[in-house]
Amino acid sequence: MSKIIKYILLDILRNKIVVAYTLFLLAISLTVFSLEDTPQKGLLSLLNLILFIVPLVSIIFSTIYIYNSSEFIELLVSQPLKRNSIWFSLFGGLAGALTLAFIIGAGLPTLIFEHSTTGGAMVLMGALITIIFVAIAMLATVKTRDKAKGIGLAILLWLYFSLVFDGLVLFLLFQFADYPIEKVMVGVSALNPIDLGRILILLKMDVSALMGYTGAIFKDFFGTQKGYIISVIVLVLWIVLPFGYSIKKFNHKDL
Repeated sequence: MSKIIKYILLDILRNKIVVAYTLFLLAISLTVFSLEDTPQKGLLSLLNLILFIVPLVSIIFSTIYIYNSSEFIELLVSQPLKRNSIWFSLFGGLAGALTLAFIIGAGLPTLIFEHSTTGGAMVLMGALITIIFVAIAMLATVKTRDKAKGIGLAILLWLYFSLVFDGLVLFLLFQFADYPIEKVMVGVSALNPIDLGRILILLKMDVSALMGYTGAIFKDFFGTQKGYIISVIVLVLWIVLPFGYSIKKFNHKDL
């Protein structure tokens, strides 16, 4: 299994798209930190870019790579190898390469300019979100054999988590403005890894006051060490559950 992971990892790291993605993140990160007055302002600006770009690249690239590797996957399946090992290897190679690209492109500049717990939390959240959307991409590809439908599903999932989910939450807040649903929003935020990551970084930067009463509710829960650990566990579940279901589907899939 380690040989397959190594082969996939090196193959992805040589990919021009991944190299361009790394250089783009590096250029954006250095530019943002250079233009802002303080590292915290740079971190806040970079956060919005990371939470938009990283999930998009992770899910689209992973989806296309898996479809383009269909013949390679069929070859591996024909060998005396367990399907679990093949799927784990593919996931490990994709997640490892894209996470490394993120760390080099955005993680290192963040730690250089903002070498604090906030900067470290930012790098951790970015890495987890990268792996989460690789797992979601693998689930999308195993659900359908058609490449166009798979890529379309991946794009729809990214749109839902990045844009549509926030719109639905705002709609609920307006509709139930007369009711005390702020605590419910704490649970709802766990249904979107992007929103959860954003909340955790904003609380680490101590700008929850900008979020009003809801921000105070979030700070009471997510601002504690216990809340932070629970949040990281929820993000890990966002990796385990989609990937675990994709393994189950792949084991019974007729290639």
